[in-house]
Amino acid sequence: MTHRGRPTPRFSRFLHQRALAGSATRHEMSFEELHRMIPTSLSAKAARILGFLAVLASSTARASEADLILPDFRSVTFLGGSVNGATLLMVGIAICIVGLVFGVLQFSALRRLPVHKAMLEISELIYATCQTYLVTQGKLILILEVLIGAVMVVYFGFLRHLEPLKVIAILVASLMGIAGSYGVAWFGIRVNTFANSRTTFASLRGKPYPTYAIPLQAGISIGMVLVSVELLLMLLILLVIPADYAGSVFIGFAIGESLGASVLRIAGGIFTKIADIGSDLMKIVFKIKEDDARNPGVIADCAGDNAGDSVGPSADGFETYGVTSVALITFILLAVPVQYQAQLLVWIFMMSSAMVLASLASYFINGIIQGGLYKNADQMDFEKPLTVLVWLTSGVSVVVTFLVSWLLIPDLAGDNTLWLRLSAIVTCGTLAGAIIPEAIKVFTSTNSRHVREVVTASREGGASLNVISGLVAGNFSAYWMGIIIMLLMAGAYYFSLGIPSTLMIAPAVFAFGLVAFGFLSMAPVTIAVDSYGPVTDNAQSVYELSLIENVPNVKQEIQKDFGFTPDFDKGKDFLEQNDGAGNTFKATSKPVLIGTAVVGATTMIFSIIVLLVGITTGTDGLRALDPANTDKLSLLHAPFLLGLIAGGAVVYWFSGASMQAVSTGAYRAVEFIKANIKLEGVEKASVEDSKRVVAICTQYAQKGMINIFLGVFCSTLAFACFESFFFVGYLISIAIFGLYQALFMANAGGAWDNAKKLVEVELKAKGSELHAATVVGDTVGDPFKDTSSVALNPVIKFTTLFGLLAVELAVELKQAGQGTLTQVIAAVLFLVSFVFVYRSFYGMRIETPMSALVGETPKTDVKTA
Repeated sequence: MTHRGRPTPRFSRFLHQRALAGSATRHEMSFEELHRMIPTSLSAKAARILGFLAVLASSTARASEADLILPDFRSVTFLGGSVNGATLLMVGIAICIVGLVFGVLQFSALRRLPVHKAMLEISELIYATCQTYLVTQGKLILILEVLIGAVMVVYFGFLRHLEPLKVIAILVASLMGIAGSYGVAWFGIRVNTFANSRTTFASLRGKPYPTYAIPLQAGISIGMVLVSVELLLMLLILLVIPADYAGSVFIGFAIGESLGASVLRIAGGIFTKIADIGSDLMKIVFKIKEDDARNPGVIADCAGDNAGDSVGPSADGFETYGVTSVALITFILLAVPVQYQAQLLVWIFMMSSAMVLASLASYFINGIIQGGLYKNADQMDFEKPLTVLVWLTSGVSVVVTFLVSWLLIPDLAGDNTLWLRLSAIVTCGTLAGAIIPEAIKVFTSTNSRHVREVVTASREGGASLNVISGLVAGNFSAYWMGIIIMLLMAGAYYFSLGIPSTLMIAPAVFAFGLVAFGFLSMAPVTIAVDSYGPVTDNAQSVYELSLIENVPNVKQEIQKDFGFTPDFDKGKDFLEQNDGAGNTFKATSKPVLIGTAVVGATTMIFSIIVLLVGITTGTDGLRALDPANTDKLSLLHAPFLLGLIAGGAVVYWFSGASMQAVSTGAYRAVEFIKANIKLEGVEKASVEDSKRVVAICTQYAQKGMINIFLGVFCSTLAFACFESFFFVGYLISIAIFGLYQALFMANAGGAWDNAKKLVEVELKAKGSELHAATVVGDTVGDPFKDTSSVALNPVIKFTTLFGLLAVELAVELKQAGQGTLTQVIAAVLFLVSFVFVYRSFYGMRIETPMSALVGETPKTDVKTA
């Protein structure tokens, strides 16, 4: 068989047949210092080696995902032939614009809400601190983009011999992906820092409803903007970018957004927990209240709430949505016959667009229901309306799924039952978006028996039994979450059995991708309830830091300027209760994103398997994976088994490395705070001292991030070059190990967090020994739930996505006769990864002189590890 008149390799032929042709303080880290932290000599050597390989590579190159060509969407019609695919996608763009306008209008409405100037000053200080942090992170992302960009240029430009314009398009697309992740993260902190002070002020009215409504309004604003921007960019790529460029652009876009999300999620998780632990431990050391204004760590803690719980999840959610969609696009172009590709792609993107409207409608319906129940109520359970919103959105999304499928693909491939099967598969994921949060509450809610067990154990057993009980909750939760995800995926597999092999290769893989898609179908609401948490957390802090009760004649002033008499006691109580609800729903959204990463990775790994195994066409015309190579995807193939073992090792190293960065940074923050806190004669800490704590948090977040990212980067390239099926085993392993490690850590941390909240709110036992024990448990859980667990999500996706590029690079080199040199490169990069693994502990450990540990007074200057 030939392609355009010339012989081609089997995989190249398959790919092309699937397409339609023709369509600052002294402790702040400067940019230059950060740049010097990356071993430039190593980078230069790596660049020279890759350049050398590019010269040696043969001029013949096999096809890859970059060669995939999009179908002509105008060639297919829907709704009885009344509208073509391109027009429907334009309707999707219009829906995205509606969602974007709604999000921006909510942002403007939040900005106009009344707020006392004392509270506004604090929220603006928090925002200014977050701004500085984000600028620093942006510089780091651009440095790392140089490394990723170099690999893309070598592969696409020198090995694949793509024309320069196409290589430039890939690089621009990766920058666009970075800009998307970074932009929604910035929008998220701006919205949240408007909402925190407004929520605080609203609580003074003595009614709980505004304390709930404002954080949710902020969350839905972020969720709608995030999903609308992501979907809008992908639709524009589908419609505007030339068809033969789109495959390349999608890969570059996904790699860019994955890079941005990985940096922001990992570094944000380290930053926030350094600040949180440093601030929280002062409650035990000095017996001061929560968010005491005299504690210079509180501002850093507030900034960290946004860095870890707003910036990270926003970028992560943006990337998750995009990478899952790119995985499905890749699958369809690889595994589905040409005549059905356009129909399935239009169906998926119109489903995504319809889900934006479904989330919007659910938000308004829930607002009417909850307003009627609680607007004039004197008390409310803040978790209940959020739970109703999640289930309502899930139900509406399920109805929309079946409706859109029935309208668009009623007789796909001549089968009038396929729309039902595909809808049922998506529904397995959509239901997961509601079932998983409900199950997570069993382990993390303030009403949970597990959380109450943590408190009970702490009464007599102190911090020791508190920690053990939290570990129990985490382990039990991982079991139940694993069973739930397995059952939902099994359901999807069952429904996929009716998908004929004439429609696609490996229907089960497509089904798992659709489950991940279903997880994200209610993404605006998932992001909204997740973003609820940092607003409620900050609102409590803003109250304390504003010293509102100490403002002269403040009651008369508020009565005169705002028309009500403030009730400070009720306000504080509402804020504390609402913070518990925020903790719970931050915990519930984490497994949804983690589960999406793991389930979605399955679809992307399939693309790598297709590359390695190839496709055969039988005498009956049916296509399948080449059985001559599938035996290597087996435990009997030793490299595959070894890859499974290696993946687990990397997951556990990553967990330890990220917590080590928190441990050392928190030590330095505590050291500084203890030496500089002033409890007599002042009402609040100086801005200068607060900024120095922020600088310490930023410094260790950056150092930890660099070691971790470069360790993952080098390991990915090394394993891909070593042996292709070893690498497939490695990818499967990090997904499975990462799933359970992340679930365990996230939910153990959530149990510890709300055990402390239960003691503070329900038992009113602040300052007691019981409270001190729960604070210790909470500080153990902080890096569990907000650093290591959540960062595994983007690491899994980045490794899988970048691994797709890395394994293709390795295959190209071996096909060009450079197998020995490829093995040398694998060995060198593997040793380099050891350097960063070593540095992640020994370069980050606490190096306090032993004399300080035996009684001498340690120096109070902030040290570097």
